[in-house]
Amino acid sequence: MSSEQYALSHGLKKVGARPTLFKYIREAFSRIDFAYTLASYGNEATNAKSRLGSWWNILLPTIQASTYGLIFGLILGASKPDNFLPFLFTGVFLFGFFQGSFTNGASSIVNRSGLVRSLSFPRVLLPLSVIISQAIALIPQLLVLAVLLVVVQGFGSITFGWLMMVPLLAVMFIFNFGVAMVMARITVHVQDLSKLVPFFNRVLFYVSGVFFSLEKIFTDPDNIWGKLIQFNPIFDFLNLARGYLVHGYSVRPEEWISILIWSFGLAIFGLVFFWSAEERYGRED
Repeated sequence: MSSEQYALSHGLKKVGARPTLFKYIREAFSRIDFAYTLASYGNEATNAKSRLGSWWNILLPTIQASTYGLIFGLILGASKPDNFLPFLFTGVFLFGFFQGSFTNGASSIVNRSGLVRSLSFPRVLLPLSVIISQAIALIPQLLVLAVLLVVVQGFGSITFGWLMMVPLLAVMFIFNFGVAMVMARITVHVQDLSKLVPFFNRVLFYVSGVFFSLEKIFTDPDNIWGKLIQFNPIFDFLNLARGYLVHGYSVRPEEWISILIWSFGLAIFGLVFFWSAEERYGRED
C-alpha cells in the first residue's frame, strides 16, 4: 500500500483535491459572501488613490459614451440610429458590463495566485467576484442612463419595460459569469492569451451594434455580415435593452430565446470546464 492510499484509508484528504461537481457547487454557495466581500473591497481599492474615487465608475463610461456619440454621430451622419443618444448610451453602458467581466474574468485567477495558493476555497468564487464587482459598478451607470432617458424622451419614457431590465440584467450576469469562467481557466494555461483580450474586446465592440443600427447599415436583409452579427448574443442583449428603454425600438421574443440558450448553456459549460481544472489553479507547472 502506498503512502497516499494509506492516508486516504485513514480519512485524510489530498490538499487541493477536487470535490465532486455538486459538492463543489454547494461549497461555492456556502461561501458566496466571500465573493461579494472580495468584489466590494476590490471596487474600493481600484479608485482608492483617486481624488474622485468611485465617481470614476460613472464618469469614465459617460465620457466614453459622449466621445463615441460625437465621433460616430459625425461619421454615420444620416445612417446613425434613431434616438441616437439613448441608443448609444444604452449600448455603451451594457457593453461595458460585458467588457469588464470578460477582461477581469480572464485575469481573475492569474492576478490572485497568492490568494489561490494560501487559502482553500472554491476557485470559482474568483471569477464570480469579478462579475459581482462589475454589476456593482453598473448600478450608478444605470441611474445616469435613467436620467438621460427622461431628459431626452420625457417622463413618458418611464414604462413597465424598465422593470424588464431586471430579468434581462440577471440573464446577462449569468452569461458574463460563463464567459469569465471559461476565460479564467484558459488564461491560467495560456497566459499569453491575456495580451489578446483587449483586441477581442475591440472586435466585439464593433460587431455588437453598440453604436450602429443593423437595419440602417445593412439595408439588404440577406447580407451575410448582417446575418452573422445577429448570431452574436451581445447584440441580442443590447437590442432587448433598447426595446425596453429607447423609443422607436421593439423587443423580439426570439432574442430572449437566444440569450437564454447562450447564457445557461455557457454557464453550465463554463462551470464544468472551470471545475475540471480546480486542482491545477495556483500551481507553477
